[in-house]
Amino acid sequence: MALKIRKNRAKTPPPTCAVGTCMQVLGKAWTPNVIWYLSAGPRRFGELRHDMPLISAKMLSERLRDLETKGVVERRVMPSSPPSTEYGLTELGLELMPAIEAIVAVGRRLKERMGQAAEAA
Repeated sequence: MALKIRKNRAKTPPPTCAVGTCMQVLGKAWTPNVIWYLSAGPRRFGELRHDMPLISAKMLSERLRDLETKGVVERRVMPSSPPSTEYGLTELGLELMPAIEAIVAVGRRLKERMGQAAEAA
């Protein structure tokens, strides 16, 4: 005998496309890290490489270009000799920070819980 399907009492979910759109930005490798390091202010490419030593130059370039096309990061060429480029978050990019901070907080709690479970075993 099949079990009766219970009615879902959760609030009406947001349209899938809105969640999917946000996850298309945050779901790519290194993207949350790039946004995290840019949240403190504009950084040059080399500074971001220093902040994230495990990311390749190619991957960082791809992420910055992708975030720029999505309106999350702005690129500014500084009129200096030699020319210098800075990357910073747009207002839209800054709006992602509370979500990233919440994910970090949950990740810390999970890591702590997993560490306690490993010690108990």
